[in-house]
Amino acid sequence: MKKIFFFCIGFILLTGMAKAQADRNNFLRDSLDVYMNRALTNWRIPGAAVCVVKDGKVVVMKTYGVKELGLTNKVDENTLFMIGSNTKAFTATALAMLQDKKLLSLDDKVTKYIPEFKLDNKAAGEQAIIRDLLCHRLGFQTFQGDFTFYNTNLSRREVIEKMGHVKAVYPFRTKWGYTNSAFLTAGEIIPKVTGKSWEAYLKDNIFAPLGMTNTLALTAQMPQSLNRTAAHTLVDGRLMAIPYCQIDALAPAGAICSSINDMSKWVMALLDNGKVGSRQVIPAAAIAATHEPQDVVKSIRHLNGETNYELYGMGWFLQDYAGHRLVMHDGGVNGYVSSVTLVPQDRLGIIILTNTDQNSLYEALRWEIMDAYFKLPYRNYSEAYLNFFKTNQANDQLIDKKLRDSVALHLPSALPLTAYTGKYFNDLYGNMTVSIGGELDQLQLRFEHHPKMFATAQPLGGNRFYVVFSDPEFGKAVFPFTFSGGKLSGVRVKVADFIEQTPYDFKKVQ
Repeated sequence: MKKIFFFCIGFILLTGMAKAQADRNNFLRDSLDVYMNRALTNWRIPGAAVCVVKDGKVVVMKTYGVKELGLTNKVDENTLFMIGSNTKAFTATALAMLQDKKLLSLDDKVTKYIPEFKLDNKAAGEQAIIRDLLCHRLGFQTFQGDFTFYNTNLSRREVIEKMGHVKAVYPFRTKWGYTNSAFLTAGEIIPKVTGKSWEAYLKDNIFAPLGMTNTLALTAQMPQSLNRTAAHTLVDGRLMAIPYCQIDALAPAGAICSSINDMSKWVMALLDNGKVGSRQVIPAAAIAATHEPQDVVKSIRHLNGETNYELYGMGWFLQDYAGHRLVMHDGGVNGYVSSVTLVPQDRLGIIILTNTDQNSLYEALRWEIMDAYFKLPYRNYSEAYLNFFKTNQANDQLIDKKLRDSVALHLPSALPLTAYTGKYFNDLYGNMTVSIGGELDQLQLRFEHHPKMFATAQPLGGNRFYVVFSDPEFGKAVFPFTFSGGKLSGVRVKVADFIEQTPYDFKKVQ
């Protein structure tokens, strides 16, 4: 959720960047401030927070920058950031806690608690267990369905119902695919067992006992906080504040808002087998259950040249690095990316929060910190990741310029624009309406479940249109209209991969 969201950036093999450093253990003490201040400038990050936990103590807890671009209010230890998919570990842990109390089993069928749960593959829907929901093995492609589910006006019940309309790309349990709606479904089992909503259960059984007094379970609560960051993204190369996403319909997958101080308490408890002092807040067996490998994600080549497998537990990615076992996750929602990393055998924890979704600093810094503790050479990951980011950004801008240049040629569409107007329908999403836009030479697309969002479509010649969404997170794309029997029959809709990778075919119904 970026989304990995709700979103995960792939690893890059860095070569030729290693530098000798006399004592890597001094990185946090002597170099972190310089490193971070330079990185915030280079990455154009308004605000960030960093915490390192080691051997049951907070070694570093530092904040940088401002809550919102153009203002002077500085980030502090209790300032809230959206943590996106780092919410998933809380949801998985809560369900593992209920298993420890023998109120459910992670191997129970989903339909035992949510009888209306169905998948397009009828047998898969009947056989799916809670564990399948928590380790992303329903057969969906990564982010599949999220255009319908993410930042929409659907309720949680409606999201679960619509999951039955998703045409899974892979057979059930054959391939890993990151599925936010599956975590929502898992979270909705909690009220069936406890009588408390997902958000109330987390507050009473995790947040409050750990002393996470500032943490919010729902995105709707974020604007009400007095000490919060603003969300930021890049729009046509310009950094700007954007509205908070409203994803409470997917809350168990990515809605939590927290501070670096509160997140340190969560990480310290996880590294101490669920204890806070002498109190056992989270059963050790529940933590162990979430760290147990469930599925293979992919083969990866690590930054240090190692080749290994990336696995998934329940709410956590699992990796090996330089002889150390890592338990980690990233989180991304509109305007935010974050990272939480545990190295249990070293009792080391790393938390990084940022308030722009256009950076890889959260990833680069965690490797920098781990390399310092593991006494590995300094590689300046931030600079390498930044070069990679700028190259991709320049390529994207070039592609977009070519499309805008094509629009400027005023190439005629195959049919008069009025022929493309009307009502379109997709079995998963629902309705989309196409009308003549504010300008006579363009179309406007409006979506049933995104009432605050629209898209403009300008002719590229023939039946191809250059489409720009009013919400920058949904991106820009080329939409081809389709024909059947010589008549206009539909259009293929594609949003940014940040939201969903799978295209949607809408049929013209009116």
